[in-house]
Amino acid sequence: VGEEVLLKCSFRSSSPITESLLVDWTYRPLTGGQMETVFHYQSIPHPTTAGRFKDRISWAGNVANGDASITIQSPELSDNGTFICSVKNPPDV
Repeated sequence: VGEEVLLKCSFRSSSPITESLLVDWTYRPLTGGQMETVFHYQSIPHPTTAGRFKDRISWAGNVANGDASITIQSPELSDNGTFICSVKNPPDV
């Protein structure tokens, strides 16, 4: 709680990394409920502009190195839940 946390995500692709590569981070609260997209990356980072993680998620990855990690600033116990990293690098899924 209170200290920046790094959520690691690494990937491998059989296709060359291009501008078509997509990274989506989704979150589901520990208590259940709706999944929400909290971060999107396509060529440049697109942090969420609404919801509980607004202005608290930063891109920490480097897709050229197979890294799609993010950081969360000022985490709270209520942020506990499941975070899912999805990487698509067409035509490789």
